[in-house]
Amino acid sequence: MFLDYLVLGSSTGEGFNNGDIISTLVIFLVLMFLLKKFAWGPLMGIMQQREELVASEIEAAEKARKDSHQYLEEQKSLLKEARTEAQSIVEGAKKQGEMQKEEILTAARNEANRLKESALREIESEKEKAIAAVRDEVVSLSVLAASKVLSKEISEADNRALIEETIAKAGEAQ
Repeated sequence: MFLDYLVLGSSTGEGFNNGDIISTLVIFLVLMFLLKKFAWGPLMGIMQQREELVASEIEAAEKARKDSHQYLEEQKSLLKEARTEAQSIVEGAKKQGEMQKEEILTAARNEANRLKESALREIESEKEKAIAAVRDEVVSLSVLAASKVLSKEISEADNRALIEETIAKAGEAQ
């Protein structure tokens, strides 16, 4: 008989039976209690855990995004510093190269001037030696010519021959 009350619409067809309504309400409340105790509680606990896990993953992802953004900014800054440093090194090397070039050119010019002056002094010295040698030769030839003139009376032909001989000896000396 209790089963008859539990089944809806099992009444004899007279309309609503208060017993059916109460029994349905009791069964519904018992079912709700059982669902709350055995289904909703664990399900809500699992949902709460899942919510916390998702929240922590979102928080970790946000932290990782911020960290990666900060790391990217640091890398950009380091790259900028490296470029600036490389540029200053290149400029310093260019300046050093220019300074060395100027030093080398100055040293080469100084050496060329020194060699030129030395060569000019040597040429002047050799010129003076050559002039002195020519003078000595001329004096010697003049003495020789004078001694030949004084030792004999010269005819015009002998004089010409003597002059030609002196000129030939002067040409051999040079």
